[in-house]
Amino acid sequence: MKKKSTQFVCQECGAVTGKWLGKCPECGNWNSLVEESTVARETGTWTGLSQNQPVVLSAETEVPDAPRVSSGIAEMDRVLGGGIVEGSLVLIGGDPGIGKSTIMMQLAQKLADQQKIVLYVSGEESEQQIRLRATRLNVRSDHIYLYTETCMERILAEAEKIRPFAIIADSIQTMYTLKLPAIPGSVGQVRETAMQFLSFGKQSNISVFLTGHVTKEGMIAGPRMLEHLVDTVLYFEGDNKQFFRILRAVKNRFGSINEIGVFEMAETGLIPVKNPSQMFLSERPVSAPGSVVMCCLEGTRPFLVELQALVSESAYGTARRMSIGLDSSRVNMLVAVLEKRIGYHLSGQDIFLNVVGGLTVEDPAADLAICAAIVSSLKNKAIDPHTVLCGEVGLTGEIRSISHFNLRISEAKNLGFQRILAPQNSKSEQNGISVVGCQNVKEALTILNKP
Repeated sequence: MKKKSTQFVCQECGAVTGKWLGKCPECGNWNSLVEESTVARETGTWTGLSQNQPVVLSAETEVPDAPRVSSGIAEMDRVLGGGIVEGSLVLIGGDPGIGKSTIMMQLAQKLADQQKIVLYVSGEESEQQIRLRATRLNVRSDHIYLYTETCMERILAEAEKIRPFAIIADSIQTMYTLKLPAIPGSVGQVRETAMQFLSFGKQSNISVFLTGHVTKEGMIAGPRMLEHLVDTVLYFEGDNKQFFRILRAVKNRFGSINEIGVFEMAETGLIPVKNPSQMFLSERPVSAPGSVVMCCLEGTRPFLVELQALVSESAYGTARRMSIGLDSSRVNMLVAVLEKRIGYHLSGQDIFLNVVGGLTVEDPAADLAICAAIVSSLKNKAIDPHTVLCGEVGLTGEIRSISHFNLRISEAKNLGFQRILAPQNSKSEQNGISVVGCQNVKEALTILNKP
């Protein structure tokens, strides 16, 4: 019996079935199975890693640090873990218009300033369109090569001639290989082209940067294996209507995933922000009810951000709870703590919370600030604008200790704040700022109500 030469692959999760189904048996999406060829991949120059011999990993073996090269962009170096690792494969995703192509063009210029050759491959824009953006961003160099091509065989052949330091492919969903008879952007093509970039980069010690489209859920389009395949996965976060962008690492084989980079979108491109706290607090209203300043931590980097709360009587039968930049489940938990432990009646109140600046806060140290902002708006009484709040709140209303407290105090002191409310056991060696320890939320609210 002749073996089937086609299979059906889910374009959402990559699941494979032998026949067409209306609903994917793995992820449950409808009409996501597409027929693809099962032609075996031919052995070529860039379809597999070099055949090295196995080595013994003994205690006496000295393993040198991975050589890194500065990207020339301080915020990107921070997210990458100290710079670009030669031969690494980096995937950058984000919503349309968020700034992926802009940051890649600026990266090419910074590397060219270091006399390093960059091959910029575009499968979405023509050469004229790329030149127009390069003129707007003031990008020009004899070390940057533009190549508008989508065929992997021609791209890698050209890269073999130029021998660049880095290859930038914009985007991976537009690339295709002749070894696989499927349309560009399909699961098979995305997986195969990424494998070829990986093999070529590892063999030639060339760094490769791939930009990727995202789905409506915010995940990079294509098989989930794509994120497992690459060395580093970066996401651009932010609203297209705002000027600020946040570059966050969700996977990094050569560094921490807790660091973020902050950029400001300007006419000349993305500008790294050296002092994000000052940026987030630049338009803060003074002595406004419901407005508090909290100190959150992203990796080893402290941020002072403004948290605003609005509490109003519900006009409908069910009170609304809405939070932007915060975990809604944690907000509901803190509202329950205020009702049960402190005695505030919030069941008939609409509560709206917003982290100003578009930052998403996941640090538990924001709990105390959330409680204080809700009570401030409920009582229509402003909180001292020179006070910073940080502390994790438990279900019994106690304020629990937080990590890296000295870093948070230093950031608050540098921006001129005079007092910080923190857990009772927090210790500090900083001078010039008053640290007020609190055992529970009730005690903290009592201190804030004092003139």
